[in-house]
Amino acid sequence: MRILKVAVVVMGVLIVAGTTALVVLIARGVSTLGTSRAGAPPLAGLDEPAGTRIVAMTRVANGLALALQGGGEADRLVVIDPANGRVLLRIGISR
Repeated sequence: MRILKVAVVVMGVLIVAGTTALVVLIARGVSTLGTSRAGAPPLAGLDEPAGTRIVAMTRVANGLALALQGGGEADRLVVIDPANGRVLLRIGISR
């Protein structure tokens, strides 16, 4: 009977310690939400006018191709490098 009591006390301590560790880890993760991480990909600055819409997007051999419309300009294609966010190519499409 004594062994059973010791086992119950040890398991109770493990449950409390595990719950405390879980709460601490969750609190630590919530406090870092919205902060930049070193491995986060860069943001691409397209320098497009207000009102520009991305109407299509596809992966190409060396980047990401975006079909853009609006913004007071002709339809256009922009190819960006996803590794660094740099614009590789701009092509205007006239109708």
